[in-house]
Amino acid sequence: MEVTDFLEPVDKKALQLPEVKHPLSLSENITTYYSKNRFPNLENTDLAIIGIKEDRNSISNAGCRLAPDYVRKYLYRLFNGNFKAKIADLGDIIPGETVKDTYSAVKFVIASLIENKIVPVIIGGSQDLTYANYLAYESLGRIINIVTVDSSFDLGTNKDTITNTSYLSAVFTHQPNYLFNFTNIGYQTYFVDQDALALMEKLYFDVYRLGYVRQNIEEVEPIVRNGDMLSFDISSIRQSDAPAKANASPNGFFGEEACRIIRYAGLSDKLSSIGFYEMNPQYDKADQTAHLVAQMIWYFIEGFYNRKNDFPVKANKDSKKYVKYVVSLKDFQNEITFYKSKISDYWWMEVPCPSGLQIKYDRQHLVPCSYKDYQTACKEEIPDKWWQVYQKFL
Repeated sequence: MEVTDFLEPVDKKALQLPEVKHPLSLSENITTYYSKNRFPNLENTDLAIIGIKEDRNSISNAGCRLAPDYVRKYLYRLFNGNFKAKIADLGDIIPGETVKDTYSAVKFVIASLIENKIVPVIIGGSQDLTYANYLAYESLGRIINIVTVDSSFDLGTNKDTITNTSYLSAVFTHQPNYLFNFTNIGYQTYFVDQDALALMEKLYFDVYRLGYVRQNIEEVEPIVRNGDMLSFDISSIRQSDAPAKANASPNGFFGEEACRIIRYAGLSDKLSSIGFYEMNPQYDKADQTAHLVAQMIWYFIEGFYNRKNDFPVKANKDSKKYVKYVVSLKDFQNEITFYKSKISDYWWMEVPCPSGLQIKYDRQHLVPCSYKDYQTACKEEIPDKWWQVYQKFL
């Protein structure tokens, strides 16, 4: 099988591009799959845009499958930033006869791109496609961390059914399981039952309320930096800024906050795929949400081309590129070791990992953190992020 077997070209007419094109616009700098016999050469590609027109497992938001071309229409009109983009738009994954067939296609395409060090930028479609994205990592045998930006947890009540409101249960219970950590950013308490919160705590997962995130937006950077894949539900943005969803809420992130979170994702050396879901054009107002999602993707691209590639892997964490801090806590048998990059000023803390698991969890025992976490340790307190990962190794 080839990637091209699962993809159909972009409908150029749907993009409504201006007749007079600016040479610095993204439309002139993205290599787009417009014709069946002219698939982009991916040899020098960094990012690949993929539309997925699938919403058969959507609960009360049918129509979000139409989002990809609406987003493209505005993305292509934006200008390059201070970067030389190497982006290909691979068109849309052809919906399968069943949703499971679509999942299989998504899994194959995304796995192929990641294996070739190309970051997929997915435009859905309903958020249950996050499950298919996860399966791509499973097929590669990679243990990963998932980050979602969502007003709820999407655990559902029926574990046998995968929908846009229950796909996480399928991820959590999938065997064999390649999920190390799950993080939710921006949940709204009135959309989440207490049993779900208790489950997150029991599993040592990280969940952050909307109010906390908005008041500590800079702390989102290390949270996102810990993720391998990110799934963004447009319903996490307030209705006034993003009306394009059947169940849009009056509360949520402002558009500029969403863009900031996505830029953090772009900056992360670790993050290797990202998806935007649940935008439903039939509920949009003057294409406001489509334009916002396009800008969010622009910020991801801008962040990507400002990556520092300074994750302190075992081979280089003791080099001159890092400052190493060791904090001893009274009545605590383990010292906490921190690393600060001289290149980006990013922080990480090292969590002791049993010797037999160090290779398996090579990118999990170094936890992205902030200066605040270092200050917490200096006050004789164990940072929450450190403790949660430590518990998983026991």
